[in-house]
Amino acid sequence: MPRVVLIGPPGSGKSTVGKALAKSLDVVFADTDNLVEASTGKKISDIFVDQGEAVFRDLEFEALANSLKEVDIVLALGGGAPISQRAQNLLEAISSPIVFLDVSLAVAAPRVGFNRDRPLLLGNPRAQWQSLYELRRPIYERLATSVIKVDSMKLDEIVGAIKKEALI
Repeated sequence: MPRVVLIGPPGSGKSTVGKALAKSLDVVFADTDNLVEASTGKKISDIFVDQGEAVFRDLEFEALANSLKEVDIVLALGGGAPISQRAQNLLEAISSPIVFLDVSLAVAAPRVGFNRDRPLLLGNPRAQWQSLYELRRPIYERLATSVIKVDSMKLDEIVGAIKKEALI
């Protein structure tokens, strides 16, 4: 199983933090979004447009299920990856620490950029982000073994907090 699983909304820093954490632990970093893109040869936004969200979620679930079999990795999940009941069931069955990187819209917005590569944030991206976050937050909180509010923290502080909180 992974050394740690990172969850949270877009812009919380899961990929950036995950890479730094993996480097500090001398393990591999994996991101479900990148795994889906690598397995299909398509950008996530193209999968949404060409095949729909349901196909993407199936591919994302497959990436999650396969990644949970890996050892000595730091795994970052796409913002929606832990939301389905089947994904929650998988995550609840692992003994790896699950860290929720909690972030405010004010901090996430410049990171995300709200561009067209984020299909669920089209239209009014700030309102869409807030709405998704309000729906997903209770799931993130329930699944998490640790919650780290990242708004005012630097990267090395977040990595240190994860190591301390997750006992890794």
